[in-house]
Amino acid sequence: MTDAAETTWLTVPDLVELLGESPSRVRRMIDDRHLLAARVDGVLKVPSVFLKNNAPMPEIHGTAVVLADAGFSDSEALEWFLAEEDSLGTTPIDALRAGRKAEVRRIAQALA
Repeated sequence: MTDAAETTWLTVPDLVELLGESPSRVRRMIDDRHLLAARVDGVLKVPSVFLKNNAPMPEIHGTAVVLADAGFSDSEALEWFLAEEDSLGTTPIDALRAGRKAEVRRIAQALA
């Protein structure tokens, strides 16, 4: 189970190194919701669980857009991904990592 307190957080420079992208490209991924970030101790960071095979998980973007359409801020969406969701029996990010995208998206849409 993923928990925000137990999550490994990556800074923009960490992501630049991992993804082989420029800092501006990494920030664009965050702005475009391909990744979600939060300020942790004043530093913009992304949970490492949002990456798979050293790339942003494609499922993050579509689900983040659904949440934004439901009125979630990016920080609220990030919290939702990392919090236990009773109807899933796990966190939404762990369900996505397990291939349960349709189920996660249905729940996200129901939040609207």
